[in-house]
Amino acid sequence: MRKQVTFIHAADLHLGAPFRGLRALSDVWASRLLTAIPEAYDRVIEAALGREVDFVVFAGDIFDDARTSYGDYLHFFEGLRRLDKAGIPVYLCTGNHDPFTSWQHDFFAFPNNTTMLPGDKPGFAAYRRDGETQVLIGGRGYYNQTWPADEDIAAGVTRIAAEEALASAVPDAARAPFAVGVLHTGLDLDSLKAPTSPGALMRAGMDYWALGHIHVKYAYPSFDDPRLVFSGCIQGRDVKETGERGCFAVTLTEGKRNQIEFIPTASVVWQRMDVDVSDCASVADVTDKIMRELFCVNGKAHCEEMCVRITLTGTTPLHPVFARPGVLEDLRKHINDGYPLFFCDALLDATQRPRDREALRREGLFPAVFLQAADALRADRDEEIAYLQEEFLKRNIQLPSSYTRRVDELSADAENLVLDLLGRGSE
Repeated sequence: MRKQVTFIHAADLHLGAPFRGLRALSDVWASRLLTAIPEAYDRVIEAALGREVDFVVFAGDIFDDARTSYGDYLHFFEGLRRLDKAGIPVYLCTGNHDPFTSWQHDFFAFPNNTTMLPGDKPGFAAYRRDGETQVLIGGRGYYNQTWPADEDIAAGVTRIAAEEALASAVPDAARAPFAVGVLHTGLDLDSLKAPTSPGALMRAGMDYWALGHIHVKYAYPSFDDPRLVFSGCIQGRDVKETGERGCFAVTLTEGKRNQIEFIPTASVVWQRMDVDVSDCASVADVTDKIMRELFCVNGKAHCEEMCVRITLTGTTPLHPVFARPGVLEDLRKHINDGYPLFFCDALLDATQRPRDREALRREGLFPAVFLQAADALRADRDEEIAYLQEEFLKRNIQLPSSYTRRVDELSADAENLVLDLLGRGSE
C-alpha cells in the first residue's frame, strides 16, 4: 500500500492586524473587521480538526506586529492547544512581521505538539505515525525583521541535511517517504523579502515546500503539480487583497503528484466591481443594478459578508449627475443601508458623457482644435511618454513605470476630462 499523509498548510495569519481607513467611514464595519482575522484562524483550526489531518504547518507571519497583544497570543495558543488535544502536531516558522526575536517568551510555553523552527539556522523535525517516520520537516524563519541581502534563507534546508541532523534521534529518518520544507520567503516574486531560487528549492529533495509571505495563492510549477506553494493570507485586510482567502489541505502520496485543496477561511471578502450603467435611465436604476450585481458577486465569493469598491462605467447621460457634489456619497450610503451584509467603502465614477466627437470636429470650435492636438500627440507614443516624464520631473517626482504601460488609457481619460470641463462651460 502506498504511503500517504495529509496536512494543512497556512501562512500569513496576521493576528492583530488593523484595518486602516474604515473607521472614518463606518464604526460598525471597522469593529466587524477586527474580528474577521481571529475568525479566519479559528476556521483553519476547525479544518484541521474536521479533516483529522496528520499535522499543520504555519509558514510565518502568524502575528502582524512584533509587539502583538497578550490577547492575540492567547487566541493563537488556544488553537494550538485544541490541536494538541486532538493529537495533531504543528510546525511553524517566523516571518518578517513576527521574527524570532519578537516572540515574547514570557507570554507562552508551546504545547507538546508544537515545534517552532529556528530563525538563526536551518532546523529539522520528524513527523512519526504508527511507530515509523513519515515526514522529514525542514525550514527556518526570520530571526530579525530584515533579511541580509547576501544570504539565502533556503541555504542548508535540504532532505539530506534533514537526514543527517535527525539520524541520531530518529534512526529511520533516511527511510521517511516524504520531506516537507517550510520557509517565509519572497521566492523570486519579491526580491526584498528573503528571496530564493525556485530551481534551488526544486533540487533540495523536498516533496513539498510550504511557503509564506506572498498573500495570494500560488503554485510552482503549476496547480496540477504543486511543489512550491504559497497558501496566501487567511483573511484579506483591504481592497488590495480581493477575492477568496484561505489555506490548503495537502495530500502527499508515494508515486503520485501532490494534491492541494483550497479551503476558504475569510468571513469577509474584499472585492472590486465595475458596474456598467449605460443601460440605466435614472439613479434609481443605477442603485437597482448595483444591488443585483452585488448579490451575484457575493454568491461566487463564498463568504458571509463583503466589502466592495464599486466603479461605475459606461456611456450615460447620467455622467454630469454623478459629478454633482454629494451625489456619489449619497448613493454609496443608500447602497450600504440597503443590505447590512455588504459594505461599499468607495463608489467611483468612470462613466463618460455621450458625445459625438465627429460633430465636435466639424464645428471647428475650440473642442475641434483640442481633439486635433490630442490626436497628434497620441500618434507618437514616445512623445506622449516624454511629455509625461517632463511633467513629473518638473515636480521632482519619478514617473512610475506602470504609467508608461497605461499611457493610452491615461490619454483617453485626460481627453474626456477636458471635454467634460468644456461641456460644463456651455451648460
